[in-house]
Amino acid sequence: MKPLQSVAMGLVIVVLVARFGGYDALADPVGWLLVLWGVRRLPDPTTLLVLAAAALVVACAVWFPATQQLLDDGDPSLRWAVNLPQVLFALVLCRHLAGIAGAAGDQRARAWLRTAVVLNAVLAVAPVLVFASSADELIASVYAAAAGVALLLIVLLFAYASRPWAPGS
Repeated sequence: MKPLQSVAMGLVIVVLVARFGGYDALADPVGWLLVLWGVRRLPDPTTLLVLAAAALVVACAVWFPATQQLLDDGDPSLRWAVNLPQVLFALVLCRHLAGIAGAAGDQRARAWLRTAVVLNAVLAVAPVLVFASSADELIASVYAAAAGVALLLIVLLFAYASRPWAPGS
């Protein structure tokens, strides 16, 4: 499997949820292990490895039903904090790949990846703005947008996995 395909498949596992008895059958830690396996084969992966490892640690902690219940019952800002490592990973990954694509002369891929950078940056701060403005009714829209951005990233990773500039292609 090519590195970007591994990262994309890992993110598919992270994004999808299939609950059985309170547990997610598509365990996010497994997804993050696939992400780590793909990221380690990218050029200069240090920052990405640290962010993916942080997301893995968080995913391990929140996989248990009791932790999920605490998040559901707690302040919505806790859910934002739990998702922040994933958003930061996506932001840095897109920025990293945009640089590689740009250096290879693939300006269209660079533009799409830079768009994903901006969208992930907006998603990193949007919940804070919603919480600060007490517009709690907007948080569902923010999470829906986050799902759309995650889907965009997964599609881009699969689409660019075989490009000449893509690591391991």
